[in-house]
Amino acid sequence: MEIWHNPRCSKSRAAKQALDDAGVEYTERRYLDAPPTEAELDHVLTLLDKEPWEITRKGEPRYKELNLKDEPLDRAQWIKILSANPVLIERPIVIRDDSASVER
Repeated sequence: MEIWHNPRCSKSRAAKQALDDAGVEYTERRYLDAPPTEAELDHVLTLLDKEPWEITRKGEPRYKELNLKDEPLDRAQWIKILSANPVLIERPIVIRDDSASVER
């Protein structure tokens, strides 16, 4: 199990604490410091059964800077943008062998 974690986010800290309290073994990935590759994002999106725009933090200043609201982008373009700008990825994401979830 792996958690994509931002220690500055209260929901992310709460999800990590819940895993700790449950005694679950996991790997912590501070995804802002170690951004996921495009292939990793594609895989996690498949596990989530979501499209990249569904896990995008649209309230982030970077979202507005990139003018993403008005850009007609396809899945591959979105994945490339999220990989290059991990601050836009919703968090935390908990990844299991055959599933994943955004723990909000």
